[in-house]
Amino acid sequence: MRKSNGRSEVEKSNLDLEHELPPGDDAEGPEQAVPGDSSAGGSELQKITAERDSLLDRLARAQAEFENARRRTVKEQQDFRDYAAADAIKSLLPVLDSFERALQMKSDAAEFRNGIDLIYKQLQTALGKLSLQPIAAKGQPFDPHYHEAIEMVDTTEAPDHQVIEELQRGYRLKDRLLRPAMVKVARNPGK
Repeated sequence: MRKSNGRSEVEKSNLDLEHELPPGDDAEGPEQAVPGDSSAGGSELQKITAERDSLLDRLARAQAEFENARRRTVKEQQDFRDYAAADAIKSLLPVLDSFERALQMKSDAAEFRNGIDLIYKQLQTALGKLSLQPIAAKGQPFDPHYHEAIEMVDTTEAPDHQVIEELQRGYRLKDRLLRPAMVKVARNPGK
């Protein structure tokens, strides 16, 4: 028996039959295991198992990192909302102080009225710094984006669809509508 590449010809022919290779085909891939040589198959299985374990570990770590990032983002958003409200409230505290002082004063009605007017202006200034803007209503054409019609009034004194009375002021925060103005709208049948 002749040996070729460490195998006898009988072993090669058995290999060829087992793997259905044409006789005489010497092409052996690195994945082919020799019968009776369990260490080659075992080491390949160990490599695949180790790679699988490594990938599962990386997946678990990535999932944990993602969950931690999600929790951190939720906490940061909550902190932002809390501190944003704190800044808004802080700007309104002087108005609250002025109301308390006005209520403690013993004065006549005219002085009390002047004090309330000053406090109202102070409140408007504080809210204006927070980008709160009142919506113009009376005398304006009705705009369903900013006005809520409570009543239609038949009149010839105002053009059709013009706001003739503001029942409750509306407000915008920057470009966002917070509350529409509640208004009475003219209906002029002649026009």
